[in-house]
Amino acid sequence: MTDHYQTLGVAKNATPEDIKKAYRRLAAIHHPDKGGDTAEFQKVQAAYETLSDPQKRQEYDHPRQHHAFGGGFPGGFEFHTQGFDINDIIGQMFGGGGGPFHNPFQQNYRTTIWVTLEQVYNGGEQMLQMQGAGGNQVVKIQIPKGVENGQTMRFDNIIQGAILLVDFRIHPHAKFNRDGQNLVAPYRISVLDLIAGTKFEFTTLSGKTFTVDVKPGTQPDSTLRIEGQGLPIPNSTDFGDQLILLKPFLPDRIDSRIIDSIKQAKGN
Repeated sequence: MTDHYQTLGVAKNATPEDIKKAYRRLAAIHHPDKGGDTAEFQKVQAAYETLSDPQKRQEYDHPRQHHAFGGGFPGGFEFHTQGFDINDIIGQMFGGGGGPFHNPFQQNYRTTIWVTLEQVYNGGEQMLQMQGAGGNQVVKIQIPKGVENGQTMRFDNIIQGAILLVDFRIHPHAKFNRDGQNLVAPYRISVLDLIAGTKFEFTTLSGKTFTVDVKPGTQPDSTLRIEGQGLPIPNSTDFGDQLILLKPFLPDRIDSRIIDSIKQAKGN
């Protein structure tokens, strides 16, 4: 099992502030948007999400029993039986006690599944192979459309006599950043196009291509919106929006006539 403390470079008695500082430093180094390694960033993110949550950190520091999951499926998942009361699970997830659902003989498994932003958009399923006391089992996890990063979902009846809790984590995307159910994408645009106006083609996460109209005199770092082209909103037929952040650059070469026109406009 990965040593989350070693990943962040902190001691096991590190304070929450120590953990946060270490995460920020490493995330700045390894974030894919800054040229970092995606796999290393995911390790750092997983370590922080475990150690920054008091309950998850307690479970990580004091595991009672482990069941490894492996086989020919992606992810290299590890499941844990924590030995906790089912009333605690229901209380945490639904804000109340377990009541009649309590079963002292029921096993409880928990794992983390990494999904792509495309899977968040389309939904789908993930197959896992479990190796436990009862032998090998293959379980099918449904990926809900619009799932949030860090969201925990409960799955009943897919492992006989057990409850499975799945923490969903989302891989960083090379083009899109997530803002709730909206998607944000930076777009490099010449300052000359901001001044004069232009049109360009933009392909959304769904694969649809739109013609985007930039009006003359558009300000740098302006945001353009394509409605309904973000992520699915859970329990709804609606979608978030696609936001395009215009990031200006100055062309390497500018025609002398353009420079003369700018000078004239300035009164030089």
